[in-house]
Amino acid sequence: MGLFTLPQARSELERLRPVLDEMIAVRADLVELSAALTPGGEPTDLGGLPERKAAEARLNELMTEVQQTGAELKGVAPLLVDFPADLDGIPVLLCWLEGDPDLSWYHRADLGFAGRRRLPATAG
Repeated sequence: MGLFTLPQARSELERLRPVLDEMIAVRADLVELSAALTPGGEPTDLGGLPERKAAEARLNELMTEVQQTGAELKGVAPLLVDFPADLDGIPVLLCWLEGDPDLSWYHRADLGFAGRRRLPATAG
């Protein structure tokens, strides 16, 4: 997949919002089901092993859906999605972290999350 422009990445993020929201819900169910299945775990109304396996399968489907866009899913708890881009001739990843209202952060491709910065007002 190629590079995203900032408008393309923002549009793709909006399109992915329902997928990302479902990932958050399925992730929470999966954690609760897994805890209930451990020895001495608290029972849950969500079900048991079959429901946990179904939640795992659904989470994998949703992760694949995100990655098929060309975005990079870097984390699931919390969700972290990077969109490969170019900012003033420098390879960057436009970076969305669960809870961010919009796509307004980036980091150089060679630095990773620790190098995360706000996009300049002139970007886009």
